[in-house]
Amino acid sequence: MEYRKLGRTGLKVSELCLGTMTFLWTSDERTSFDVLSAFRDAGGNFLDTADIYSRWAPGNPGGTAEMVIGKWLKSNNIPRDQVIIATKGRSPTGNAPNDQGASRAHLTKALEDSLIRLQTDYVDLYQIHWPDYDTPHEETLRALDDFVSAGKVRYIGASNYPAWWLMKSLWVSDVRNLVRFESLQPHYNLMHRAEFERELMPLCKDQQIGVIPYSPLAGGFLTGKYRKGQPIPAGSRGEGSERIRQYAESERGQRALEKLEAISRARGKTIAQTALAWLLSNPVITAPIIGANTVQQLQESLGAAGYRLNAEEMHALNDATAWE
Repeated sequence: MEYRKLGRTGLKVSELCLGTMTFLWTSDERTSFDVLSAFRDAGGNFLDTADIYSRWAPGNPGGTAEMVIGKWLKSNNIPRDQVIIATKGRSPTGNAPNDQGASRAHLTKALEDSLIRLQTDYVDLYQIHWPDYDTPHEETLRALDDFVSAGKVRYIGASNYPAWWLMKSLWVSDVRNLVRFESLQPHYNLMHRAEFERELMPLCKDQQIGVIPYSPLAGGFLTGKYRKGQPIPAGSRGEGSERIRQYAESERGQRALEKLEAISRARGKTIAQTALAWLLSNPVITAPIIGANTVQQLQESLGAAGYRLNAEEMHALNDATAWE
């Protein structure tokens, strides 16, 4: 496992980040513990979670992924400074008017609740999960600045921000002398490129912002198990996903799989590993966020660590998945 600086900061994070959205949704506590331990054993030190994971699962109040991480840290006596924890606030955590948003009121409570669940007195990276267009940038950033000054947060990041909103935040941080976003968590993969590449990628490169893309395997499509004219595998994530169905039936999707398959065969890698290597070979990307329901799934993704594509392979994949 290689380690990279998070944007312009001095913080070193593993080249693969473990996402925890599956914890207590599609994987139970024991399996989640096993996945966390296997990731750490492989050299991974970067964990991504959020206060709403996994609120959408039946009977799940949210915050449970953070609770799993906290229990895992304590039960295994893992030194806190050996794990980089990134969590997110802003999304709905209840039904009251101030149970969501990037206001000082909501973020203060959201962070305190996250710290309790994580059983820690600080988080390394606190991210605003979605833009909040109702709250002024200065209010959000002053609250985050106070969290950093109090030692409860080390760095701050944004998630799902459009370029104009992110740039405005950076401007406010600059002119008000407040902490600034050092990372961005966008939706980015071979099949979903335009949203990030059109404006966000040059912005992140210019402003030295670390990029931690989620859904690097396009919801599982880039594993190769979804093919044109074939039924969606029963019980798979793609069973209820119209997006994956569209990918599988599109010419662009088939071109992507054909190129991935050819490169993977020549390199002795899997299609999923090559899709991750496409991200890892982009100097703008810091660490793709991988998820796993089982240790076996995790091990396949970990096979991408240290795997880089050459210019010809990158060109072939870029051409196959070009956007207009």
